[in-house]
Amino acid sequence: MERIKPRTLSGFMELLPAQQQQMERVMDILRTTYSRYGFTPLDTPIIEASEILLAKGGGETEKQIYRFSKGDSDLSLRFDLTVPLAKYVALHYNELAFPFRRFQIGKVYRGERAQRGRFREFYQADIDVIGDGELDIMNDAEIPAIIYDVFSAMGLKRFQIRINNRRVLNGFYSMLGLTEQSGEIMRTVDKIEKIGSDMVRAILVDDVKLTGEQADEILKFIAITGTNDEVLAALKGYCGRDAMFDQGYEELSTVIKYLGGFGVAQENFKVDLTIARGLDYYTGTVYETALLDYPQIGSVCSGGRYDNLAEYYTDRKLPGVGISIGVTRLFYVLGEQGLLNDALNTAPADVLLLPMTEDLSFAVSLATKLRERGLRAQLYTENKKFKAKMNYADKTKIPYVLFLGEDEVASGVVTCKDMTTGEQTKGAPDEIIARIYAAIREKNAQKVIVEK
Repeated sequence: MERIKPRTLSGFMELLPAQQQQMERVMDILRTTYSRYGFTPLDTPIIEASEILLAKGGGETEKQIYRFSKGDSDLSLRFDLTVPLAKYVALHYNELAFPFRRFQIGKVYRGERAQRGRFREFYQADIDVIGDGELDIMNDAEIPAIIYDVFSAMGLKRFQIRINNRRVLNGFYSMLGLTEQSGEIMRTVDKIEKIGSDMVRAILVDDVKLTGEQADEILKFIAITGTNDEVLAALKGYCGRDAMFDQGYEELSTVIKYLGGFGVAQENFKVDLTIARGLDYYTGTVYETALLDYPQIGSVCSGGRYDNLAEYYTDRKLPGVGISIGVTRLFYVLGEQGLLNDALNTAPADVLLLPMTEDLSFAVSLATKLRERGLRAQLYTENKKFKAKMNYADKTKIPYVLFLGEDEVASGVVTCKDMTTGEQTKGAPDEIIARIYAAIREKNAQKVIVEK
């Protein structure tokens, strides 16, 4: 029989067990934090009818989507979690309570060229709040608090949530008589960190066909900086000239006002007038999150407010606000930058029990007791030499090994080896279990990310 060489397709991530444990910790933080804010978990099919996924797509989306036929069915793999959410809300509208708050962590697929840090199959972690007809601005203010809690729980400190409002931008361009070109202007301005203000000005003049004075006025506006209060004070000077601008200013002020009360540290958020988000469906608040020491990475979490989530599937107006974290890309980048904590407990078990008696009753009873205490216990009963058993514990990085020989069983005690220090102790089962529990609890308190 001819052997097939095992391989993983380019653009698809497979992790070794220790890395997978680190990834699971990241996922646990996301699920726990999202749930704490009252978001319900949701799972939607990976495969949908192509007409559902492409309703608001076309263009680039159609080029990137994995599309195939099965019988008479035209099917596609989902390329994000937002379009399936729109379908879900439209389909189950009468069964849902609004505002509908959901989180979803799932794989999405894009048939683009695989590059360093960019994948064809990757996890996204989304939260969205969907309103029925209207959605209060306080939901926009709460989103950055969730971003802050997620990244803080992971162990990051040097990150910044950058906030803007599309109505502020649209209103400003309306003042300049540039409403028709506003989308193109915002897409250009959104590139300012990558290409610089001189290049942005050149594109605005040469490609967007603005006058030099208009381009300069735009660059002056987006260059407004300072503390959040100073930026808002500067923006207030523009109020009274455009109704949309005034609405955007009030929304932005409300978001900034309440962030401190939500527990977000001042150094972790700022008003940034360059943030527009490239997607046209954002209509109000917009967010981007950057790691301050790694600007080359770009945004690691982004999103914003949109007016009508499910317009392609229902006549009902369903406004919403949400964010998305590209978990696979973030995990890859953190590993590449050496920020994942190597000291994290990534073993498959906390304790390995090595019975050395024919009767395994004592070992089984002890394993059950460990699990009842909340510890992960593995009973190793393979017919291997002692050295091979210890090599297994060492290779899997299980922190504690319990030896259960004839003498231990006869006297009702346990010999415990700390695999990190090499120290070996003997004691009553309850005493050993209590000691292991305290040590494991301390190990598990470590953050998944350690900033340099």
